Amino acid sequence: MSEPRDLKERTTRGLAWSGVNSGMTQLLNLVIGVFLARLLSPGDYGIVGVLAIFSALAGNLQDVGFTQSLINLKRPEARDYNSVFWFSAATSLCLYLLLFAAAPLIAAFYRAEELVPLSRVLFLGFFIAALSIPSGAWLKKNLCNREMALIGITALTLSGLAGIAVAFAGGRHWALVVQQLSYIGITTVGRFVCSPWRPSLSWEFAPVRGMMRFGVNIFLTNVVNTLSQNLFTVIFGRIFSKAVTGFYTRANMWNNMGHQLVTNTVNQLAQAVFVEVGDDREREERVWRKMLRFTAFLSMPAMLGLALVAREVTAILGPQWGPSAPLLRVLALGGAFMPLYALYQNLLISHGRGRTYLWLNVGQVALLLTAALVLAPRGVMTMVAAYSAVQVLWLMPWQWAAGRISALRWTTVAGDVMPYLLSSLLTTGLTWGLTEPLEPSPFWVLLPVRIVLAAVLYGALMWARRDDIFLEMLRFLRR
Repeated sequence: MSEPRDLKERTTRGLAWSGVNSGMTQLLNLVIGVFLARLLSPGDYGIVGVLAIFSALAGNLQDVGFTQSLINLKRPEARDYNSVFWFSAATSLCLYLLLFAAAPLIAAFYRAEELVPLSRVLFLGFFIAALSIPSGAWLKKNLCNREMALIGITALTLSGLAGIAVAFAGGRHWALVVQQLSYIGITTVGRFVCSPWRPSLSWEFAPVRGMMRFGVNIFLTNVVNTLSQNLFTVIFGRIFSKAVTGFYTRANMWNNMGHQLVTNTVNQLAQAVFVEVGDDREREERVWRKMLRFTAFLSMPAMLGLALVAREVTAILGPQWGPSAPLLRVLALGGAFMPLYALYQNLLISHGRGRTYLWLNVGQVALLLTAALVLAPRGVMTMVAAYSAVQVLWLMPWQWAAGRISALRWTTVAGDVMPYLLSSLLTTGLTWGLTEPLEPSPFWVLLPVRIVLAAVLYGALMWARRDDIFLEMLRFLRR
């Protein structure tokens, strides 16, 4: 049975535009990151990095799962969006005032007095972002991936230029604050312009209350995810020096850029597509497996390739970033599997399994925290290796949960993923072996050689096995 043409076309178009958005985003992040890393020190990144968890947690509190709740509604009305807008705006303002007052306590925890003014300015970002929650949800609900791509690319370009200008002027860590705030502001305005929804002064609490019943587990899960993603940064900021924290923060940023290239592509439309598929389990399985193959097709070569060129990538930033290379190499091995979480998570959300979604993430954070506390005396590298190992192994509980609500089995998932994993391992090994004699060469010679060679080898392997995802992408590009 084939998919209805409208859904198939919109999904294909959505994946294409999501891929363009993610690809351009990571490319721009790369260019902007190189400029900023050459102008700033590891300590500058470290001092801003320790604040990330507070902004992220505040962002979770202001959203309370409303984005996913609006997407999950079959036919959300204007009053639903309006209710979310005013509730989020009021909540985020209260949270900002609370964090403004708590700034001295945050600075005392990290023993860094400069965090007081820095945090008070940086935390304005989550209040501004709250204003774009309804319009952002509308764009995702209606699969407006082209509009979201244009908004993201514009915001990233302009905010990057603003950050670089401040860094050139000697603003140090304030350059990163300006970059983040301007990105959020431009994104908020762009979403508002591209969405037909507009807020009105009338407000009802009933829609918010109804969505909270669904969103509370999503909200708690987002909090847990935030803790998971920023846990090691907090621990490093407390135990190690700002420079060590900066090395880890930068390595983790490169790792996130790599796997989010794929994760964001999937996240922008997976939940909306699963909701539209509805209760047709056979159709849902076909759609999910196709997305799984697409995800593995991109994430495995991208992240294993990133591990291969970790030394060259960090060399772009300058010699002071050399200690980030081994951290990035280990993080990238675990990052290859991170986009798979997005598919499992969206499947559970579309089935209304918010509680299962929550407890799976709680278990993962508990395991990460235990590993961090036990292994902290063994040093940074051991902690990072444990972090990557947990990210890979914890996919098993997610597969168990998915198997309870669908016909998906481990053998099916493994059969879809393994060809791409093995092809990527073979590609990485061959590329390293063929370019190893060039190791003494400067990064600007070795990096493009390895990237081009790996891409050619991987494409040749996909062509030789007549891979359906690879061939479908070629057909799409020809059209």
